[in-house]
Amino acid sequence: MQFALPPRKNQHTLPGARSSRLPLYRRKQLKTFAVFAFAVFSIFYLLTHVYSSSSSAAPAGTAGVVIVTLLDRENFSESYINKIIANREDYAKRHGYTNFFTSVSDYDEAVGDQPKSWALVPAVRHAMATYPSAAYFFHLNQNALIMNPTKSLKSHLLERSKLESIILKDVPIVPPDSIIKTFSHLKEKDIDFITTQDGEDLSPSSFVLRNGDFARFFLDLWFDPLFRNYNFAKAEVHGLDHIMQWHPTVLARTAIVPQRVLNAYSKDSNGAGPDGTYNDGDFIIRFPGCDNVQAKECVEMESYYMLWQRKIKSG
Repeated sequence: MQFALPPRKNQHTLPGARSSRLPLYRRKQLKTFAVFAFAVFSIFYLLTHVYSSSSSAAPAGTAGVVIVTLLDRENFSESYINKIIANREDYAKRHGYTNFFTSVSDYDEAVGDQPKSWALVPAVRHAMATYPSAAYFFHLNQNALIMNPTKSLKSHLLERSKLESIILKDVPIVPPDSIIKTFSHLKEKDIDFITTQDGEDLSPSSFVLRNGDFARFFLDLWFDPLFRNYNFAKAEVHGLDHIMQWHPTVLARTAIVPQRVLNAYSKDSNGAGPDGTYNDGDFIIRFPGCDNVQAKECVEMESYYMLWQRKIKSG
């Protein structure tokens, strides 16, 4: 055998000293043991890491979008509620999203003596706690239908180029002439909250919230007892109007988009903003006139529901 360097003699070996072959052998043993121990540790670490990751991951279908629908089962009939559920389930199935259905009465204790419409805020917070790994939460009012189920939320709204092209910049937050206006420099990466306006106010009946620290802070702020006890005429709507005008930290993370993008009103409804009335092909149609009635059915919705059924049957 050839060696790169000639072996050194130990010129200082004392009589009776142990042969250098034994320490060399032990060093080889220790080296082998160290390599083996490192390999075992590496395998254990990888298995632990993979298991931990898989344990904390969201169940199938929840990692993208969770659709939050707050149902008023006390004031609307079971047949009407089932129509809303069918509409949401069809859409979620098409795009791999997850539905979160909950009831207004579930939040009676949290809302207390305030208007029941405040329940939308703890409902979204509840969905976040249930699906902590979801990327987005899409709140959609019960009295609304997804009329164009072929549009995924991502392609319709969340893609960078799409969102940046439709953000309303330097416009009054509360139409028509609020002195506080939206920021003119917003980019997609800045946005955590997406909503619309109607002809009079912000319209949080339909909004998208990106999961994260801001989302939790924002919902806690919105549901603060100070706002709920102020007796705003439009409860959570005017509470949101106030927050957006007086808290630039929140406004800086908010995109207001045209009403028809996310919240078109039916032609029979009052209060739509300019170009805010539903046209065929729009993503959402909402029936705000049904929000404050106890008629068990939203009669205004029936013809659109039948139209939606024909659309899904035709492909």
